[in-house]
Amino acid sequence: MASTRNGLVPITRAYLAKYYDKYPLSPLPDEVLQLIEELKSLSEDLAKVSPLSPEEQELSSDANGDPVYKIDENLWKNREQMEEIIFLLDKSRRPKSIQKATEEDSDLTSVLDEIEIQFKDMLNKLKQFQIKNADNVFNIVMTYLPQDFRGSLIRQQRERSERNKQAQVEALINSGGSIRDKYALLWNQQMERRRQLAQLGSATGVYKTLVKYLVGVPQVLLDFIKQINDDHGPMEEQRLRYGPSLYTLTRMVLMIRLFILLSWARSEGQKIEKEQVAILQRAANTYLCEFEKFLLFIREVFINSPFFISAEDAGAAEGRKSDEFKETTIPAGKTHEVVLSVEAVNSYIAWDFSLIQSTLSLDIGFHVEYVSPSGEKTLILPYRRYDSDQGNFCTVLAGSYRLVWDNSYSSFFKKNLKYKVDAIPPVVEGSQQTGIEAEAEA
Repeated sequence: MASTRNGLVPITRAYLAKYYDKYPLSPLPDEVLQLIEELKSLSEDLAKVSPLSPEEQELSSDANGDPVYKIDENLWKNREQMEEIIFLLDKSRRPKSIQKATEEDSDLTSVLDEIEIQFKDMLNKLKQFQIKNADNVFNIVMTYLPQDFRGSLIRQQRERSERNKQAQVEALINSGGSIRDKYALLWNQQMERRRQLAQLGSATGVYKTLVKYLVGVPQVLLDFIKQINDDHGPMEEQRLRYGPSLYTLTRMVLMIRLFILLSWARSEGQKIEKEQVAILQRAANTYLCEFEKFLLFIREVFINSPFFISAEDAGAAEGRKSDEFKETTIPAGKTHEVVLSVEAVNSYIAWDFSLIQSTLSLDIGFHVEYVSPSGEKTLILPYRRYDSDQGNFCTVLAGSYRLVWDNSYSSFFKKNLKYKVDAIPPVVEGSQQTGIEAEAEA
């Protein structure tokens, strides 16, 4: 595989395939498919008692149809079904015949209580997995960003974006939204995070100006996060290897929910038999055991996965190859200046420059000043001589900012300057907020 500067290797599907060879996934036990078929048979029998309601028909179609394809979408689907099952198993929502169980039926109540507790525990584990995985990927991406205002802006926007997303979910729940509505919203939010990740890779949207200043971020990284979620990109290898087992578990949890839903709805006309309860208990235990195994396995795969190359190896020199840099020659005894217009406070003035050195080691004076509408000047960055510098500051006043490179002290030597500067607007609320969170199929 061709490498870039200093051994930097583009991460491709073939690259990940070699890594995944180290992590073979053990097949699911035969009992999983057997239990799915038993639950399916029991549900078909219950459907004969009375016609399926629209909700039951839709769930039946999901359980018997093809699962969603992406790994992370399946994880969200499992999470949704867990929450739906917990909802059904709540004591207040169990059939009256079970709520008023006699001593003879106490075993059934105990079994349902145990299953409810187990599903709550697994739901929490899945939530924590998704949170940690998202944070891990975000933090890996952030290691490539300069540890200055650019990284801070993206972190601030992510935090704000996540607060807004949580507020949307809470508003939906408070307005009476269903579990299904909630997860439809959560998945849409996940897709929005994915689009925003692609924006970073493409340097579009809110990232357009920021990425111009990502000195030290190799293009190979931006290319990778731009296409990580493509249908035939690196994640396709993960889907082919690990998807089938998860798809089967998704179908199993759908079957568990379908059986409970049909049983509850037909409890008055048909008592739940002990054999049915035993199958439900075995199915729940087997599903939860195998799902936890999958979660632990895929966590290890993600933690060690070479999705992103070492930031240390990437180095800071790559950014200086950018076409965004301009070059100019400053004659001896002269200056060069750039005036940036700032429309709002809390904008950032940023610069990055270096002298193109000859046989002599040269430097140049540099300072920044604010120019008021009346023409009054206020020194922002004191004069100092540099051979190169990269910096920024947050503005407290709107108006004009004058960046000056000063070669007036030189009587003989011209200076060849390479530079880029910009005024970056403040973080604002709106559709451009960031929520970097690579799918990494989780």
